[in-house]
Amino acid sequence: MSGHVEVMDLVAQLKAAEETFVLATVVRTVSVTAAKAGAKAIIRPDGTIVAGWIGGGCARGAVLKAAREALADGEPRMVSVQPENLLAELGVKPGENRDGVRFAQNMCPSKGTMDIFVEPVLPHPSLVILGVSPVALSLATQARQLGYHVTVAAPAADLPAAPDADMLIDGYQLGRLNEARRFIVVSTQGRGDEAALRTAVSTGAAYHAFVGSRRKMAALREKLIAEGIEASAVDRIKAPAGLDLGAITPEEIAMSILAEITVERRRGQRGAGRV
Repeated sequence: MSGHVEVMDLVAQLKAAEETFVLATVVRTVSVTAAKAGAKAIIRPDGTIVAGWIGGGCARGAVLKAAREALADGEPRMVSVQPENLLAELGVKPGENRDGVRFAQNMCPSKGTMDIFVEPVLPHPSLVILGVSPVALSLATQARQLGYHVTVAAPAADLPAAPDADMLIDGYQLGRLNEARRFIVVSTQGRGDEAALRTAVSTGAAYHAFVGSRRKMAALREKLIAEGIEASAVDRIKAPAGLDLGAITPEEIAMSILAEITVERRRGQRGAGRV
C-alpha cells in the first residue's frame, strides 16, 4: 500500500471518529525540494505529524504554524515556502500574507519552492438538547439537516417519540459528549427545568440557551443560585432562546434558535480571507 493511500485511509478513519486534525497537501514545487506535489501529511492539534510527509525542516515550521491557525479559525490556507531571493523579487517578507497566501522563507541549501495547502478537518458541531418539548424535537430535526451532531437528553418516560438524534441519553446526566464545538439548549417545557439547567450550566459550551420567557428564567435563576450555583454561570444562559423573528410555532422557534447558534458559530469567520 502506498503512503498516499495510507494517509487517505487514516483521514477516513479520523473523520468517522469525529476527531480534529489538519490535512496538509503539497500542491506545487519548483526546483529541488524534498517532497513533491501530491505529498500529504496528517497533523494533530498538538503539532504531531501522525502520517505522511511533506518535507523536512525547510517547510515544517511554517506548515505547523499554519495548521495551528487553521484549527483556531476553521479556515484553510496556502503556505508558500520560497528562498530569500524569490521572496525579494515578489516584494514580500517572510510571514507576510498576500492574496490568500502566507509566505515563508526556505532556509535550506536546496533553495526550492514548495506550496502547501493546509486544510483543517473539524468534527461536526455538537448540539446538546435537554428536553423533548415540541421545540426540542423540531430543533433536533433541523439541526441534523444542517450537519450538527445532535444529542438529546431527557427521561425516557418523557419521550413522545424517537427524536431525530445521533445520541439519546436517558435523563439529564450527560456523561461523555461528542468532542467538538458545543451548543446547549434547554427546552424542557416545565418538565425537569431545574435539573436540566443544572446540567447546562456545568457543561462547557459556546452557547447556552433556555426556551422560555425571561420571567420564568428569572424565577429559575433565583432557585439555582439558592442551591449554590454561581450567578455568573446561570447568567450565561440566554433566555428566551433564539433570535427575535416573531416566531410562533415550534418549528419557527427552533429555526430562530438555529439562526442564533449560526451567528455564534460563524463569529469571526464571516469575511475571512477578504481584504
